[in-house]
Amino acid sequence: MSEAQVDIKLPNNLFAGKTAIVTGSSRGVGRATALRLAEGGANVLVNFLSNEAEAIETVRLCEEKGVETLAVQGDVSEFLNAQAIAKAALDKFGHIDLLVCNAGIWEGASIEDMTEELWNKVINTNLKSAWAMTKACVPAIKKRTGGAIVMVSSTSGQRGEAGYSNYSASKGGQISFTKALATELAPKIRVNAVAPGWIETAMVRPVFEDDTYKQSVLNSIPLNRMATTDDVALAICFLLSKWSRHITGEILNINGGSVLCG
Repeated sequence: MSEAQVDIKLPNNLFAGKTAIVTGSSRGVGRATALRLAEGGANVLVNFLSNEAEAIETVRLCEEKGVETLAVQGDVSEFLNAQAIAKAALDKFGHIDLLVCNAGIWEGASIEDMTEELWNKVINTNLKSAWAMTKACVPAIKKRTGGAIVMVSSTSGQRGEAGYSNYSASKGGQISFTKALATELAPKIRVNAVAPGWIETAMVRPVFEDDTYKQSVLNSIPLNRMATTDDVALAICFLLSKWSRHITGEILNINGGSVLCG
């Protein structure tokens, strides 16, 4: 499966003068988003949990685009860590304008077999982290103009996913959180979410070792392919930019037509 970048460049003044924080940006959607933000002229804080080498590589790729970048380790489900990340951004760049809550995991079990530990792990990583980072960053973003936040949710949060009730609950929670914040933080900060379906990432590749299952997934997608990480990154950048200046509280579906909902 390819994670090819779309053959188009963002204007290098799209995010000029902006500082962006992207959680979980050592690889996958987070890295793709960090790179596109850097391409658009934003300085980027790259957050990672454990893979420092990959985070440093994201920093290197961003810096090649001529912006300032900083890698900061931290479990963003813990509010003290979220505060430390926000402080690091302020110390380095002087302000925060954009936040992408992307950190997440996809681990499930049947409801009979799901342990409290697994339930809490997924809810905390996916949903509590969105709360923690938003709470930590909003005071700084409010001081700026054109502030925006994007939550990386999922189709699983819209229609549910058997065997992953914890994941569905976390992603559905992100969607409701987005809508609540959109009105609470208006007009200073716009808050939106993306809801991807299947994405070509390392996180999901193991389930596609079964070629029959992989083909059944492709057959369920009208556009007949899975999203690349760049497909999602471009949608996130749209929602963060002035291109969407009159959009807030929106859930942007990126699923090739596999889930048709508002």
